[in-house]
Amino acid sequence: MRKARILLAAAVVAVTVSGGLVATSRNDTAAAAIGGITWSDEFNGAAGTSVDPAKWKFDIGGSGWGNNEQQYYTNSTNNVRQDGQGHLAITARRENPANYQCHYGTCQYTSGRILTADKFSQTYGRFEASIKIPKGQGIWPAFWMLGGNSWPNTGEIDIMENVGNAPNTVYGTVHGPGYSGAEGIGGNRTIGAPLGDAFHTYRVDWSPNLIVWYLDGTEYFRVTPSNLGGDQWVFDHNFFMILNVAVGGYWPGYPDGTTQFPQTMLVDYVRVSAWNNDPGTPSGATALKSNFSGRCIDIPGANPVDGARLQMYDCNGSAAQKWAPQSDGTMRALNKCMDPVGGALTNGTPIQLVTCNGNPVQRFTLSAAGDLVNVSANRCVDIKDWNSANGAQLQLWDCGGTTNQKWTKA
Repeated sequence: MRKARILLAAAVVAVTVSGGLVATSRNDTAAAAIGGITWSDEFNGAAGTSVDPAKWKFDIGGSGWGNNEQQYYTNSTNNVRQDGQGHLAITARRENPANYQCHYGTCQYTSGRILTADKFSQTYGRFEASIKIPKGQGIWPAFWMLGGNSWPNTGEIDIMENVGNAPNTVYGTVHGPGYSGAEGIGGNRTIGAPLGDAFHTYRVDWSPNLIVWYLDGTEYFRVTPSNLGGDQWVFDHNFFMILNVAVGGYWPGYPDGTTQFPQTMLVDYVRVSAWNNDPGTPSGATALKSNFSGRCIDIPGANPVDGARLQMYDCNGSAAQKWAPQSDGTMRALNKCMDPVGGALTNGTPIQLVTCNGNPVQRFTLSAAGDLVNVSANRCVDIKDWNSANGAQLQLWDCGGTTNQKWTKA
């Protein structure tokens, strides 16, 4: 959020529409990899009290924050306070009670920005907040994370951003070296009513080589290293959280005669859960046994990486042989997806395991006849060269009804 965001809206739209990455609905398949809560704030303090200093600190000043923002951030309870009803209130006001000076001259607005830097940070996991956002032209609320003080090299993950001229739309974005500012990689979700009319939950589930954004528990965007066009993935270290309400800036524009003040963002809770390094076996998972060889589809290696070629191996009941069909059409094991190499759909294309990326070529279905069909190719998973031994490779091939293309749940 915090650096130059000129033309970012256009960049987001381009990725959302042409990148094919937005899912309108998807089961919460990442839940198996999420552990217990590691940090939370329920904001149950007395009315008018500040935030817990053991959990939060303040950014203060009116520098414009790289975006030509107009507010001066304070640590006053006039801008950041608990409301006595279980909420944090961050309020932007049209005022200048102490002759604050901003980068453009005498400040016109005050607001608040709190962060967990030096208090709490974490690598991977679920980061979620329940928020009722403020409204109005030029108002820019955000729930986001930074990976350090060397932006953009240490990365930025924007869990929730909204701009007042798009009241129904939430934006989720990453920034890093080569994709900062207008080159941020992001998606969005638009609903049928202003987000500021009610509380909504905003979250990311973050694991190695994958970040997934959710609005009210429904996925709307995901990003993997493959989406960065060769730029560096910088999301494998600790990040801290930030909550703020900005006023004005290059992206949202500036308050006008329609903007009413004060504007308050209410936060019901912020919760962080661990990422479970052992994803276990997803719900509904089963082995897929060949009618030809009697062996099971298997993921090779103790710690498989993207690109591991699937093979046939003696059925052993391990998680590396447990496959779960998902509502988005993917077939998953170890929290990754069955995938045709290179996205090719031709005869002879090998079958691999990679991070799920929303590409429709990752859709596989087990038919009632026992064919494991790639939906996009309308071709079957086939044991190459009729090899019945351990280590036999898998490929796509025209469905022929032969036993080396027939599978049974085991």
